[in-house]
Amino acid sequence: MEAWVPLFNIFLNSPTPESEASFWFQHPFNSSTTTTNTSTCLFLSLLSKPIDVAIINSSSTPTSTSLPAHHSKSVMWIQTLPNAVQMRILSFLRVERRRFCKKELCSLANNILKENQELDFWVKKAACNLLDVVSDSSYDWVSGMSLEDCDVDQVEEEFESLPSWLKSLNNAPSSVLPWLPIICDELRASKLSSSFVDEKVDENSLMEVEGEGKEMEDKSSSVYIENVPIDDEVQRKATCLKTEVVSFESTSKTIGLADEIRRLCFPDGKGGGGYPFVVLGLIEPWEADDETASILLSHLTSGEGEDILWQCQVLCAVILPKMLVLSGPASRVLMSATIEFCKLHQKASVDALLFPLLLCKDGINNPICEVVTRIIRECLHPPHVSSFCQKLVSKEHERRRLVYIPRHQWLMTDELVWTESLFTLFQNILNHNVYLTQDTVDRLVSVVQQLDYEYSKSLKFGNFLLSLVTKCEAQLRSHKLLLTESIERTNTFMTKSILSKLCSL
Repeated sequence: MEAWVPLFNIFLNSPTPESEASFWFQHPFNSSTTTTNTSTCLFLSLLSKPIDVAIINSSSTPTSTSLPAHHSKSVMWIQTLPNAVQMRILSFLRVERRRFCKKELCSLANNILKENQELDFWVKKAACNLLDVVSDSSYDWVSGMSLEDCDVDQVEEEFESLPSWLKSLNNAPSSVLPWLPIICDELRASKLSSSFVDEKVDENSLMEVEGEGKEMEDKSSSVYIENVPIDDEVQRKATCLKTEVVSFESTSKTIGLADEIRRLCFPDGKGGGGYPFVVLGLIEPWEADDETASILLSHLTSGEGEDILWQCQVLCAVILPKMLVLSGPASRVLMSATIEFCKLHQKASVDALLFPLLLCKDGINNPICEVVTRIIRECLHPPHVSSFCQKLVSKEHERRRLVYIPRHQWLMTDELVWTESLFTLFQNILNHNVYLTQDTVDRLVSVVQQLDYEYSKSLKFGNFLLSLVTKCEAQLRSHKLLLTESIERTNTFMTKSILSKLCSL
């Protein structure tokens, strides 16, 4: 039980319990033999553990013999917690449901809702939300108005079972990974793209595949993208569209051009994976002027039934290359289109625009800082920004998911390049009242210690330090002495104010 105390402290005190609890489950125990799956199973077992509690009968009197003064009742362990903690735990289970056994989650929510008469409103709401996302889509039991009629044993897939696409290959005569062991001659002749992308998987799986593809890209130069076969007719059409992209005539013609590009990327409804990357690389839509680019961005995606990978591909082919080389303020028409797109596709905006922009090889400048600040303020929720910052400063690069066309890889780097503009960005994020997790603040303090001499006279660095000390008081208490030494090495008119604020922690 003692091992779970830090987790329950998060649910009790954290302003962002879902994100912090999710991070805790990635490193739950010090033991190297404990896996995430084991800890999640133990957590559900703890929450569902039956406990006998004494219920005091308020209607009984000392002279009454008809009713006992109290009686025992069996409840689950989670029901002994405060209502606010129950609600936060159920909300976390809904957000991170993929980590847990769906059958057990359904049973937990069902058992909580059986106490309908004595249930707190917000606990009931959280349990209903959890049951909605983990139970089957059949609502036949609703007509009976009884939760006991709900068949919790009907689940889509057993927890930790093989995925459906792997089950279908279980009896296949050939190996699942046909290119292993690999031979150079076979590598040149093979079409590896079909081995990396399953056209029938859902959008979350597509992002996982793309993320794994990114790791492959680092080790083998994007084999799965660059070797996608394109026939001569598609190349000819792409060349014609490339010419039309750079010559804007009218809005209606540009909308028609967007439809042609989309049909070329998905011929007869096929394609996907790395195929649109290659087609968009041939068309080069980033060479269009800002007005044309804004129209293409708005009409290449319909927003209905599209997977997130296509949204990322559009963003990194139309907008990202323009932003990576931005040396002055972005045009109003381009920013308006980008903001509207990012509001609708927040996940794509992080993977295909924000991460690649902030990882540009020379570090961000003031124009890029202004673009990123606007997107963060107008398009993302504060908890989303907190998670984004956590991944951005982390030394575990595999936690980031970057989507970009291979030819633009030389404009980016794996390591975050700290510039004055990047410190200004974090100052803007802090001033936007985004709660930064403890590991994010730890990493920022480490950066301050490394760069205090280099930016000792920088006002932007000083402004960042003042915002950090003001907004992250609780997370900085353990770093007070080290941070004081770093701030004393700065030489601006704000140094004394920062030290005074730090001393009051």
